[in-house]
Amino acid sequence: MTSDTTTLDASAPRLEVDTLIDDPHTRIVVCCGSGGVGKTTTAAALGVRAAERGRKVVVLTIDPARRLAQSMGISELDNVPRQVKGVDETAGGELHAMMLDMKRTFDEIVEGHADADRARAILENPFYQSLSAGFAGTQEYMAMEKLGQLRANDEWDLIIVDTPPSRSALDFLDAPKRLGSFLDGKFIRVLMAPAKVGGRAGMKFLNVGMSMMTGTLSKLMGGQLLRDVQTFVAAMDTMFGGFRTRADATYRLLQAPGTAFLVVAAPERDALREAAYFVERLAAEQMPLAGLVLNRVHGSGAAQLSAERALAAAEALTDRMAEDTHADGPAEAEPAPDAAAGPAPDRTENNLEATGIVDHDGGKAGSRTAGGLSPAAAAEHVTPTSASAAQLAAGLLRLHAERMQVLARERRTRDRFTALHPEVPVTEVAALPGDVHDLAGLRAIGDRLALNPTDTDDPTNTED
Repeated sequence: MTSDTTTLDASAPRLEVDTLIDDPHTRIVVCCGSGGVGKTTTAAALGVRAAERGRKVVVLTIDPARRLAQSMGISELDNVPRQVKGVDETAGGELHAMMLDMKRTFDEIVEGHADADRARAILENPFYQSLSAGFAGTQEYMAMEKLGQLRANDEWDLIIVDTPPSRSALDFLDAPKRLGSFLDGKFIRVLMAPAKVGGRAGMKFLNVGMSMMTGTLSKLMGGQLLRDVQTFVAAMDTMFGGFRTRADATYRLLQAPGTAFLVVAAPERDALREAAYFVERLAAEQMPLAGLVLNRVHGSGAAQLSAERALAAAEALTDRMAEDTHADGPAEAEPAPDAAAGPAPDRTENNLEATGIVDHDGGKAGSRTAGGLSPAAAAEHVTPTSASAAQLAAGLLRLHAERMQVLARERRTRDRFTALHPEVPVTEVAALPGDVHDLAGLRAIGDRLALNPTDTDDPTNTED
């Protein structure tokens, strides 16, 4: 038998969100999880709450959707932090937000690590333009680069990162290694060899020693593309080591005590299975995990009424209605007026109606006046009204039973996760009745993130 309550087990550690964001030693919070679980909203809500509690915060989103800008009242987010208006700054905090522009970030790296002529050659190179705009892993790598830049400036008390939506967990951790391996790989070294040898000797080396390989590459890539790649590699030669160095530095930053990872999941089997993978991978990479945010958890204001009892009551009401209908039998038709008897009297004109006397002037008790029905008319109206109420009550009971079944399923799914990972602190965020589209909605999410389930006086503790 499963419980219908949605509160966490007493043995499960609770994630204290306010303690986390108030700690001055916490400098980076990374929200990760599978797609569609509310990472962007969670990151934005944490940013609003931290800023209104006195910290200078920047939220970096990698999500290509514009939800974060819309919810913060900003017309557009770009690669530069923009201050969010409407945040309560009485505690001394500020909130800024930005959205990663991976090509612009790549351009900034080139401009910052090459002289003007070489930088221009790289930026105008067709292969570089393709690489910076859509090479696999570039977005995640540039997210790491931008995080490193923000942290190096030391301008922010707290950096909150909304990681890219991806089916492959922690792609943003793997991307620097993948891009570094590509730039340090055999393919790049082969293309760099002619430039390193130099001039005609280099071309001779390329033509004699690698004619078969370049011929194949020319067929696969096209001769012009191969030349673009060679030009790009020659221009980037002095920068390749820097990519690897910066990637390693940012990776170590993510492992540092000042970083906290929050895994965001919905109370669904697939999402929590992905969350379990995140938790295990973070542990393997020695990344500091703060806890799990279980998002969009359903609740009920009548949790004491179980699904079984609600269904039983609905069935009892339905059976009673069926019995009453059978006992009453078919209604008798009113006899038609006799045509030979002449026209029917005008009931309205004579203060008469089918349901009794109507006193148009004074209105007597028991008469059908503007204020009520006669006893006979009231009796006629009791049965259909009661039937409608019973039908409505039965429908509501069935809806409640469905809600309690959802609650029980979410509880079982969550309990499986906590049984596998009892050391992971968890906080639950009750589902809102609508979408979050402004700062007020983000504050509501922030309140629910920090809400203790024992605080039953808080109206956001349940949702029905």
